[in-house]
Amino acid sequence: MDWDYLDEWAQFLLRWLHVIAAIVWIGTSFYFVALDKHLRPSRDRESAQDTSEAWEIHGGGFYRVEKYRVAPDELPNPLYWFKWEAYTTWLSGFALLVALYYLHAEIYLVDRNVADISGWEAAGLSIALLAGGYVVYEALCRLLEGHELWLAGVGLALLTLTAWGISHVFSGRGTDLQLGAMLGTIMAANVLFVIIPGHWKLVRAKEAGREPDPGPGLEGKRRSIHNTYLTLPVLIAMIAVHFPTAYARDNGWAVIVALMVVGAWVRYYFNLRHEGRTVWWIPASAALAVLVIAILIRPSTTTAPAASGTVTFARVQTIIATRCAECHSMHPTNPAFTSPPAGVVFDTPDEIAARKDAIEEQAVRLKAMPLGNLTHMTDAERGELAAWFNAGASTK
Repeated sequence: MDWDYLDEWAQFLLRWLHVIAAIVWIGTSFYFVALDKHLRPSRDRESAQDTSEAWEIHGGGFYRVEKYRVAPDELPNPLYWFKWEAYTTWLSGFALLVALYYLHAEIYLVDRNVADISGWEAAGLSIALLAGGYVVYEALCRLLEGHELWLAGVGLALLTLTAWGISHVFSGRGTDLQLGAMLGTIMAANVLFVIIPGHWKLVRAKEAGREPDPGPGLEGKRRSIHNTYLTLPVLIAMIAVHFPTAYARDNGWAVIVALMVVGAWVRYYFNLRHEGRTVWWIPASAALAVLVIAILIRPSTTTAPAASGTVTFARVQTIIATRCAECHSMHPTNPAFTSPPAGVVFDTPDEIAARKDAIEEQAVRLKAMPLGNLTHMTDAERGELAAWFNAGASTK
């Protein structure tokens, strides 16, 4: 069987698994954060000092959920854990990162207009940043324990610096994905190295007949709160890789950081709402921020200076055949594709004319195409395309 065909199926199935696992992980994370906010002292007087409870209605019935301050007198059996949702999300995400961004780094991760590095060098740097990001985060958590606002401020400053730095190495799309992957790695590592080990300490203390130390559980809750604030920024970064207007620009790194801040701000609104506090100016300010960002990054006039003189369609067709048809053809010559991406084909004049607006936006205004500028489209060629568009984009 053809390797490229298998690669395409692998990417499809990994995306499917990654999305399913992420939905489950985010759903359980949001549910338990909301549950903690809804808990009230237990109505049972004998256990009121040790437990809190919440009443819920769903699926045609009532639920009474009870939480012990540290641990019950006896461990229940069975005891349900929530960890594989996080592990599966990260493992499938990393596998997808390898299958798409690392094995095809020259297309998706590297931009020849930004830095001249090999695909393997880019992949190695990406992996180092994933590990290094968590190490720095963990050090900050220990150094700034009890100072959550300072932790958030320093973390945001470092995230901004990282975004600016990697934008000088990776493509705009690669920058957004790398930032999302780094935050997602921090979230999964919190589960693996802090939250679940803290739970095991509670369980093993009860099994040994000892009074559990509440410390590990409290630290686990702290990291769970961190994770809930990181969730929307991660989702924004992953969605942004499909939004060239945001990433295909010199300041794309600042756009994604701003959107991440908006995401965390929106999550703060929901956390307050779970406590019974509805602060409407938070979503209003978030909506205003998105509007301002949209206005600031709105598409401008053609950024590539138009070439002087008349540019014939024959010349335009040559440029597209040389720089674009490697991928966008019924029979792509780029080994990363077995079929034209998004079904876009530039084999005939009619196909080029049908997509002329997309060509102008992606190749001339945003310079988002060709991906990673793998085919080395020059500014002069973009200028020739701009002149053709300005003259009416005739195929005669």
